[in-house]
Amino acid sequence: MYIDLRSDTVTKPTQKMREAMANAEVGDDVYGEDPTVRKLEEYAADLAGHEAALYATSGTMGNIVSLLTHCKRGDGAIVGRRSHIYTHEGGGMATLGGVVPLVVSDDDGIPTQDDIKAACRPENIHFAPAVLLCLENTHNNCGGVAVSVENFAEAVSAAREKGLAVHLDGARLFNAAAAWDVEIKAYSSIVDSVQLCLSKGLGAPMGSLICASKSFIHEARKWRKRVGGGLRQAGVVAAAGLVALQEMRLRIGEDHEKASLLAKTLEDGGLYVEPVIRRTNMVFLGLPEDGLSADELSRRCRVRGVLFNASSEKRARLVTHYDVSFEDVDKAARIILEEAFR
Repeated sequence: MYIDLRSDTVTKPTQKMREAMANAEVGDDVYGEDPTVRKLEEYAADLAGHEAALYATSGTMGNIVSLLTHCKRGDGAIVGRRSHIYTHEGGGMATLGGVVPLVVSDDDGIPTQDDIKAACRPENIHFAPAVLLCLENTHNNCGGVAVSVENFAEAVSAAREKGLAVHLDGARLFNAAAAWDVEIKAYSSIVDSVQLCLSKGLGAPMGSLICASKSFIHEARKWRKRVGGGLRQAGVVAAAGLVALQEMRLRIGEDHEKASLLAKTLEDGGLYVEPVIRRTNMVFLGLPEDGLSADELSRRCRVRGVLFNASSEKRARLVTHYDVSFEDVDKAARIILEEAFR
């Protein structure tokens, strides 16, 4: 039995989710007739502080459908250089939408106001016009950092000053909200669209929700169909999403406690742990230049039952979640330290 710290996407549906899935009331969602999907969408929209929501198969689909709805071919979207939309979604914004990425620094988890404004170049036939700002919270590639409400609002304000719409990749927004002890609408209600993923720390087997205005969702539904995201009796999986939003979001802070324990144990044992302003459920290790590579450390630990991923030659990511206990975290930390220094 492995202690799996590769990602929070490895979580299995809870027993209550499985029961809800087995008993779900269903209909044809392409016709808008699946009552469970509609209930999920209404519940998510209310949580996010928006008028409506749309169920999508994944976070990546939620993001690309949102970008396709905001932008036309040749438009520019401001994205962080380390953002998931830019680095880990197959270049979908360009390949599917002809949307030009206008790349800015987001090394602290969010672009600065100055960088956002600088990416909005003057009207010129030679330039792709910036029409959209994409933000991410929590920020995966920046250590899983939870951006504060104040810093987030400053970035949104800069976008508004330049007449931009704002999309939030909120795949782990519930983690950010838990880290700062706020409701997700403190972030999501001030943007034009937000994507909320159900299959990470919330534990559902699949699914994501786009929350926005009714008019935006009306157009997004067309794009979901165009990219093959229309599902029929989707209530079978949406039922698990309802359990995720109604119950699993309330316990997500526990995963942060596990990550803090993991970080402290590894740091006390002599490994470098990347600092963050507010830790969520991720721990990033930086390994010495004259020591093991992250891949080699991962291979050694796998043999002893601990799984995690190398994110670069000397950097590794460990993610806590519902299916990993505090005892698992303690055991994993001891094994990692033993293998790193033997």
